[in-house]
Formats: sequence, C-alpha cells, structure tokens
Amino acid sequence: MRIGIVGTGKVARDCYLPVLAKEKDVELAYFSRTSGKAQACAEAFGGTVCESLRALVDWGPDSIFVLTNETTRADVLEELLPLQPRRLFLEKPLVARHGQDNVDEEDFATARRLLDKAAAVSCETAMIFNYRFFDQTLAARDIVASRNFGEPVAVQASVNYACWSHCIDLALFFVGPVATVSALTGPREHRHGQARARDVAAALTFRNGASGTILGTWGMNFAFPLYELTVHYERGRFHGRGLDGDLEVFDYAAAVKRHEVHALTRNTSRWDQYKASFGKSIRAYLQSLREGTPPPVPGLAGLEELQFEAALRRSARQGRQVNVEAEFPLQAGGTA
Repeated sequence: MRIGIVGTGKVARDCYLPVLAKEKDVELAYFSRTSGKAQACAEAFGGTVCESLRALVDWGPDSIFVLTNETTRADVLEELLPLQPRRLFLEKPLVARHGQDNVDEEDFATARRLLDKAAAVSCETAMIFNYRFFDQTLAARDIVASRNFGEPVAVQASVNYACWSHCIDLALFFVGPVATVSALTGPREHRHGQARARDVAAALTFRNGASGTILGTWGMNFAFPLYELTVHYERGRFHGRGLDGDLEVFDYAAAVKRHEVHALTRNTSRWDQYKASFGKSIRAYLQSLREGTPPPVPGLAGLEELQFEAALRRSARQGRQVNVEAEFPLQAGGTA
C-alpha cells in the first residue's frame, strides 16, 4: 500500500509517521515546500521524496495524507485536486484560514467547494478526528449502543479552543446535526501563545429535537482538562473530560440505577493517550483501504463541523438565531 504525505511538520513527525512506519505493507513518499524537512522524514522513517505534488500523485499513492497547517490547507487542496488523487486523508479543521479559533463563513464555503471538486474527480475524502478514537469515546459509544439509553436529548460542552473542532465533531457524532444556533461572543479576548480569540457561547437545537450549549475559550488552563462534554439520553448520560480524564456513566435504565467511572491507567501522560488516538484512527483508516470499505470518518464530517462553526459565527455577529441547514446548506446552490 502506498501512502503519500503532504506536509512534514511536527504533527506529521510526532503523530503520523511513527505509526505508518510500523505498518509492514505501507510504503511512504513525501512532499513538502521545505524539501529539507521531507528529506529528514525519509531518512527517519523511510520512503521517497517527491519534488512536486504532480510527482507525488504520479507515484500512485492509494491515499494522500494532507497534514499541512489548517491556515494553508485550502491552498494545497486547490493545487492537489486538479491532479485527480484517488483518496485524501485530511487533518482538522478542514479549512481555517485564520486558525482553528477563528473559523468563518468563507472557510465553510471554501471547504464545500473543495469537497465538490473532490467528488467531481472521484476522489474519496476522509478526516482524522482522532478524538473519536480515545478510549473514553470508544467506551461511551459502546455503552450507548448496547444499553437501553434511548435517544439523545441534550448536550453540554465547555471547550478549550485547542480541542474546539474535535469537540464540535463529538457533539455531532453523538447527537446528530444541529438545527439552530443562537450565539454570543464575550468582550474579553483570551490568548494562548500567538493565538487569540474571544470567548463564544451558544444555545443549540438539534434536528432530532435535542438541545444543548457550548462554550469555546482559550481561558481553560492547559494544566487541567481541556474540555468537558456531557451527553444526556432519555435513560442515561455520560460525562467525559480532557484527553485522558475519567468517563462517568449514569445509567437510569438499569434495574438498579448505576453510576460508573471508567478510568485509564495512570502510568501514562495525557499526551501519550493523545498520540495513541492517532494510531487507532490511522490504523482504522488503513484497514478500510485494505478492505475497500468506506473510511471510518468521511470528509463530509469535516464540512459538517465547519457548517456549525459558520452558523455560530453568523449568529454571534448578527445577534440572531441561525437556521443552520437553510443558511449553510452542505450542497452548493442554497442560500448561504
């Protein structure tokens, strides 16, 4: 199996290439605008360096992993898609020209156009969204599926912007598409390193009748859990927090009401758990390639996450409730 890599920065070197290099049937090739970085990756993990995107596509990869920064990903895809790659595996958020904490309506429109271009050249797209592969998330998914919890009725999320797109994806994954958004931005601007953005809070309704709230901020200290997510069902709920926090389950449906705590081992850091989630996500995607089945997380999930963000930003800017699908349709030609 041939895997192309576009973008050979820290995320690629730390989270992707150590996993891919251990797969015995995977052959790697790299393209980077900084050729020295690509060469360093080839020396460290094996593989071939390509001098252009055209050369990488002509190499015949089964999939190309696009691991560039979100601020430049749209530009890379604009160059890559006319070359008609077979498949793309994309980092998140799909497009964010001003950073993950400042997604806007134009990012959504750009991402929608790019996915339309991919479909036009029969290029299958997939997303990483590795938070779906945390042990806690997998346990919550299995518990909800196997017990008599019923339908989701509400969700609450408080999120550091470092985890923002992931947690939006988790809310959509567990509850379903959002119907309406009513959002406000706070007056205070928080900073994290070079990133800075105002807090945003929103009240939500979902198409299935559920409701919820979400808060985005840089104000959550990195020494402590970076997100809190609670999903309520008709007959139970779960609460998860952080990259390696405990998963609490409240089972109302059991004959004897149960409060459970599912904990990870304490001898690894949260960053070890974080990297492990990449491994599970990547291996699940590679297995889908081997079996010829759809990707575990389709590219559409990346567009749905940006659809929500675009609606949230419009609501905050215009001070009104936004009908998500009516104003930001996933298919071009609507009223967005």
